[in-house]
Amino acid sequence: MGSTGIRAALAALALAATMTVTACGGGQDPAPAAGGVSGDVTVFAAASLTEAFTKIGKDFEAANPGTKVTFNFAGSSALATQITQGAPADVFAAASPATMKTVVDAGDAAGTPIVFVKNQLVIAVPKGNPKGIATLENLSRPDLKVALCAEQVPCGAAAKKALDTAGVKVTPVTLEQDVKAALSKVKLGEVDAALVYRTDTKAAADVDGVEFPESATAINGYPVVALKNAPNQAGADAFLAYLRSEPAKAVLTAAGFQAP
Repeated sequence: MGSTGIRAALAALALAATMTVTACGGGQDPAPAAGGVSGDVTVFAAASLTEAFTKIGKDFEAANPGTKVTFNFAGSSALATQITQGAPADVFAAASPATMKTVVDAGDAAGTPIVFVKNQLVIAVPKGNPKGIATLENLSRPDLKVALCAEQVPCGAAAKKALDTAGVKVTPVTLEQDVKAALSKVKLGEVDAALVYRTDTKAAADVDGVEFPESATAINGYPVVALKNAPNQAGADAFLAYLRSEPAKAVLTAAGFQAP
């Protein structure tokens, strides 16, 4: 074979090798089909998202066969601490921008958090409201036992803002680390009232929610973000995309959340 033929043969081999590498992704696992996602997706979410996110997680799994969503529900400040200390997670959904800022400032967010819903406080009381609580000012009555969230928790910060706006002084008998814990005190009959989110009373069959106008001054925006060291980055991105879908929005609205 002449030099021209040798060069042609070598060029053909090089082209074939290039095509093989391209097709196989250079020895890596082939990329999933467009829109495809699989594996475990771990979501750290504020306790007040428990019911809505549990439903959304099941719907996400149904829409993405081969995925499994695992939730860690707790107070946003506790979750932020876990993330900044290295806990593995794909997505963080907080109940306030302040707690999200902890994660962003630590460099653990992948991108800019987006507020996807808002939530508003109500006064949780036992079913039928036996103590006749009608206003925020009523919570200062000496005959009432009241539960609040601790101030570093989003529901506690919102409660403080609403109480300060109304000029109402409340001495709680307990300060809880998340909104579900405050609500449980009402459900167990340990307190007469608690300041919690509207969504929490809506999800509970054995309590009522008393609306009060001062809550409009302390509406919490809920930001969500994928995390920089997410074990399943594709899963994180897919979950965030699903949160913006109409089915997910319908679940959140039905739970009592407000549009951002």
